[in-house]
Amino acid sequence: MSDTNKTATLSFGDKTLELPILSPTAGPDVIDIRRLYADGGVFTYDPGFTSTASCESTITFIDGEKGELLHRGYPIDQLAGKSHFLEVCYLLLYGELPSAAQLEDFESRVTNHTMIHEQMANFFRGFRRDAHPMAIMVGVVGAMSAFYHDSTDISDPWQREVASIRMIAKMPTIAAMAYKYTIGQPFVYPRNDLDYASNFLRMCFAVPAEDYEVNPILSRAMDRIFTLHADHEQNASTSTVRLASSSGANPFACIAAGIACLWGPAHGGANQACLEMLREIGSVDRIPEFIARAKDKNDPFRLMGFGHRVYKNFDPRAKVMKQSADEVLELLGVENNPILQVAKELEAAALADPYFAEKKLFPNVDFYSGIILEAMGFPTEMFTPIFALSRTVGWISQWKEQISDPGMKIGRPRQLYTGAGLRDYVNVEDR
Repeated sequence: MSDTNKTATLSFGDKTLELPILSPTAGPDVIDIRRLYADGGVFTYDPGFTSTASCESTITFIDGEKGELLHRGYPIDQLAGKSHFLEVCYLLLYGELPSAAQLEDFESRVTNHTMIHEQMANFFRGFRRDAHPMAIMVGVVGAMSAFYHDSTDISDPWQREVASIRMIAKMPTIAAMAYKYTIGQPFVYPRNDLDYASNFLRMCFAVPAEDYEVNPILSRAMDRIFTLHADHEQNASTSTVRLASSSGANPFACIAAGIACLWGPAHGGANQACLEMLREIGSVDRIPEFIARAKDKNDPFRLMGFGHRVYKNFDPRAKVMKQSADEVLELLGVENNPILQVAKELEAAALADPYFAEKKLFPNVDFYSGIILEAMGFPTEMFTPIFALSRTVGWISQWKEQISDPGMKIGRPRQLYTGAGLRDYVNVEDR
């Protein structure tokens, strides 16, 4: 961010204010309204904060019109196509791509922190057997502050570092344990000889009675899902983490707050909603009916997994995710899965229809990631926990950035009050 000589003039009533304009590295200029209430006695009204920059950040940039997503300046398609998740984690956390030695050290630190405290298994047993995995993750991640007292002091840079590594390392273990608990299978411990994605898949699908070999195509697809969901600028859950951290809350509480926000179907449930739509369609022969319904403005049906609120052209993550989806479906086949057959035919029908091209309703990352997770054998209830696992590094990077800001203030949004005015209390017998 840089100050400019440009200002914006705001006139209201008998007042005129000159507001500074700040210029970012990329994106639109920002009008600095921090003195608006002090100098003018008014607030701004921006429900959803869609026109408000809530912070200054150097981590992720999105240009929805161009279909551009950059992490520390690197395009997401390059990172997903040439890099891997833990290298992207390093980039998000520290600002630069690592050298070979730095990457080896980082991967070693993450790998050696994948175990969780054995007593934490008792937390899982406190949930009903049919508890949603997200409910388990919110509780267990929040409870980490009760076990790891040596990494809750946010004023200590070393403790912040330890907390960051711990959460990146342990989140796959926690998510896999949540899955195993809900299906009634024993927990599978992590193995240090496996890469990050392979380790997660093994913890989810291995059973004591037989060995489990992770297919490299599935491991690569899972790694890409992690990478493509690693961070997405100031979305609802990231803003929640930042708001929680502004109060000085410990890092585990902040990430648990982010998980809770992500649980909302309008945020983290998009790929789950996509699979539910495919199940509603049911069979390939019903696709024309639902395509017609999607075009009908009077019909509430909408194609889930097509288009994106932020990306007005195309989702830059979708191209790489489509490649992995094609590889996974070729490996596992779709012949015996009618849901995947519907997905493939629906994708082809929508891409060939001029209506969707004109509306820029292209398949997005949620469409393809949902297909991949369904093909791998994950129930839809696990889609959002996997999203939370992936996004943890983004939340942590944003948390660390906020904590390191010497000018950080506790978040305190204002309101447009429309309730009753001042009135006197009336005794109960007089009402």
